[in-house]
Amino acid sequence: MKKMLFVFNPRSGKGQITSHLMNICDIFTKDGYEVTVRPTQARLDAYRYIIEREKDFDVIVCSGGDGTLNETIKAMMTLESKKPIGYIPAGTMNDFASTLGIPKDMTAAAKAITEAFPVAVDVGAFNSEYFTYIAAFGVFTAVSYATDQQLKNSLGILAYMVEAMKEYQESWQKYHMTVKYDDVVIEDDFIFGMIANSMSVGGIKGLAGSDVWLDDGIFEGVLIKYPNNLAEFHMTLNALAKRDFTSPFLYYFKSSYFEIESRDSVPWTLDGEFGGNRNKIAIRNCHCAVNIFTGRNNVIGKG
Repeated sequence: MKKMLFVFNPRSGKGQITSHLMNICDIFTKDGYEVTVRPTQARLDAYRYIIEREKDFDVIVCSGGDGTLNETIKAMMTLESKKPIGYIPAGTMNDFASTLGIPKDMTAAAKAITEAFPVAVDVGAFNSEYFTYIAAFGVFTAVSYATDQQLKNSLGILAYMVEAMKEYQESWQKYHMTVKYDDVVIEDDFIFGMIANSMSVGGIKGLAGSDVWLDDGIFEGVLIKYPNNLAEFHMTLNALAKRDFTSPFLYYFKSSYFEIESRDSVPWTLDGEFGGNRNKIAIRNCHCAVNIFTGRNNVIGKG
């Protein structure tokens, strides 16, 4: 009998996993798995448990938000394991699950794991850490996870940016950075930046562009210049709303390796979780590093 480790965060998504747990386990059991269930007890518990027990299982399935998926993939990268990963989204944003086409319904997501084949996708190395789909800094990182999802659904990126303007108009932080990729060097003042591998960021589609593939060995980068006044901020907002990456207020680029240095220590987020204060980082695309069950094929195939 195949052995599955099912790790879930009981607090994600207001604990909705509790009302689906029996159905999910039944689906996996009927598919021939002997299931070991592990509710996480604290931050990094999923990571530590997978590190300890991965060799005992054929498949690792996790359920929770982007942070739970990050811990699972971080563990598999640490172990250099190619065992397949299943993901049942239960968080607030679930950006990577949206990109992968994984159903939002938890029972449907479990069935998809039993019906699909795992595919290889890229993972990001952030110095000695890992991220699944985004490493970001600056003014909009916190706002993207705080803005009401219904508001974003109705107004899209404008709601996202307007909320940022309301919250941070008087306290925009300026980050002076030097960014290197390929043969390009960028030095400027920024209020936001991200290196991403997702069609959805903070619940907003298209923020990393439209030509996003999860297995091409390439990440998409976006840097927003520091606006000197509200007029420039509004022009920046308009460029983002239109996804106009030719705007003089934005930098947009693609590469597999980035070096970023800043004068002062900068707080970063990795998949929506705090990634530490850094003034020098290297970001590398780990090409097709993990195998994950996906419900969508149009983001796979370039690698």
